[in-house]
Amino acid sequence: MSYWFQDPGIKALLPLATANSIKGLRTTFSIPALIMGFNVFPEGISIGPSTADVIGARCPKKRAFVVADEFSNQFAKKVAEYFTANGFTTEIWPKALPEVPIENVKECASVMTAFEPDVIIAVGGGSVMDSAKGAWILYEHPELDDLGALVNPLVMLGLRKKAFLVAVPTTSGTGSECTAVSVLHDTATHRKVPIANADLMPDIAILVPEFTISMPPKLTAGTGLDVLAHAVDGITTPAANELTDAMGLTAIKMAFKYLPRAYKNGKDHEARYRMIIAASAAGICFGNNAAALTHSLGHSIGSLFNIHHGLSVGMLIPYCFQYYKPVSDKYLDICHALRIEGATPDESFDNLIKAFRDLFRSLDVPLSLKELGIKADEFDSKMETLVLYTMEDIDTFFSPRPITAAQCEKMLRYAYDGKDIDF
Repeated sequence: MSYWFQDPGIKALLPLATANSIKGLRTTFSIPALIMGFNVFPEGISIGPSTADVIGARCPKKRAFVVADEFSNQFAKKVAEYFTANGFTTEIWPKALPEVPIENVKECASVMTAFEPDVIIAVGGGSVMDSAKGAWILYEHPELDDLGALVNPLVMLGLRKKAFLVAVPTTSGTGSECTAVSVLHDTATHRKVPIANADLMPDIAILVPEFTISMPPKLTAGTGLDVLAHAVDGITTPAANELTDAMGLTAIKMAFKYLPRAYKNGKDHEARYRMIIAASAAGICFGNNAAALTHSLGHSIGSLFNIHHGLSVGMLIPYCFQYYKPVSDKYLDICHALRIEGATPDESFDNLIKAFRDLFRSLDVPLSLKELGIKADEFDSKMETLVLYTMEDIDTFFSPRPITAAQCEKMLRYAYDGKDIDF
């Protein structure tokens, strides 16, 4: 099985595109239109154009295909009822699966094609939104049947001939509602397959804080860690710029303030609202540049040991920060934003690592891979594959500090034992 991110030409070109000389020639900053708040699906009269008006103006047929999973189907029904009441013909496909198996995406595309929508509405967490993006590609271009090999960031897909995409997140973490990325899962090889293309950016993101209130504490923590990993990598990667930094720093400040509140009291409406905004801000941050080692390492760990994505990437933040430190002082911006600066840069850095670990402890998040329940013998037996998958992951190529296979293995072993990175 071959994937687009294994192509030597693409692997060479993408990091080059982040060089300051290239970014100075042309930089694109893309976000969807955002509709957010506690009354985005009004039952009565609204002030100004309603959500249905905004979306309906772009839908000549007003046929809405709603993608959901078993859990988010309850919210999908509310969304479908709202659009049906406003003159749309709707159909719900509530069969999206966790980790986004490619076969499941193809099933969604088949049903979508039969319905012929002019708007696709993804209602759910990251898996649902990624499923909808993958199915959207196949709906518009059924000839691209091998998504992992035929879709890459360098050639525009030419979507929106048949439909456009609306994303309604029901978790506060993935930021997929604000990114042009879909992460699929090749079940045959047990690996994550990121699909990146500018055409995959949703046209509209609808942020409904009420939809996140039912998240249990563990999921709240996991998705919140994903927010932090997106923002940390988005700020430190060479692809960052002033606009992405602003969004990433905002996301980090909001997560530190509101994530513990949402974790301790899921019905804290203010905390839920601020976290869903933080998730989108972090999505805008890394969606306009890249993630880095938290995600390439986390993708490999999550795939091979069935660890929740947010947990597997988020808990690696301190280790990745320590690895980046010899070549990047962007951590100082984060220290300043969190008001934890020390008398020296080293003291500021130590304060930052301590702040993250204190936050993790308040969320009952393990600080090492061993504490995740990964057995030592299984970890050793899969080390070669872990390193291979990490080194081939496209996010590795956006690390501010290049990494070798030997360093990758060493970093994984340090993270397993909870040992600070000292190399």
